[in-house]
Amino acid sequence: QYREKVEFGKDEYQEIHNFCQDLQIDWFVSVWDELSVDFMEQFSPICYKVPSASLTDIKLLEKIRLTNRPMILSTGMSTFEQIRDAVAFVGIDDLILTHATSAYPCNPDELNLKMIQTLKDNFICPIGYSGHEVGLIPSVVAVAMGACLVERHFTLDRAMWGGDQSASVEPGGFRKLVKYIRVTEMALGDGVKRVYDSE
Repeated sequence: QYREKVEFGKDEYQEIHNFCQDLQIDWFVSVWDELSVDFMEQFSPICYKVPSASLTDIKLLEKIRLTNRPMILSTGMSTFEQIRDAVAFVGIDDLILTHATSAYPCNPDELNLKMIQTLKDNFICPIGYSGHEVGLIPSVVAVAMGACLVERHFTLDRAMWGGDQSASVEPGGFRKLVKYIRVTEMALGDGVKRVYDSE
């Protein structure tokens, strides 16, 4: 019942597609089953996101790979062995793994951001972060730890009805998040010691 209440149909996706074309921005979705991949192909998405719950769905992973589109594979609710098996199955070409803890909202003591480095050490592909925490700091820290992609849920108002509103970010928060991430990227530098003129 929840899914039927919130799930979009063809008209809504066409509106999203047209809106994004007008703004000249790319868009894509999380696909939860093979039929969704067939449905989304009409929009030629730039990639597909595999939600954490589907990391072990071999048929879905295979279906996505057959589209020859890049894949973002989220790793919440998964053991390291399940992650390793999924990566072995899909390969590392055009793959981004995202570290995630699938709690909405996620408590700080379960974010385990050091997993970003663990994934970087074990898989030769870009590593991102899918955050479900309250606030912005952990997402910025994830970038400082090497995440090349940050996914956060977006809402117009966290007080709205819905299961993940409390783990979502409002427009003002999103602007701050982008700013903080850009400052972090700049501040990280290149690790080469130098004496600046300003000193």
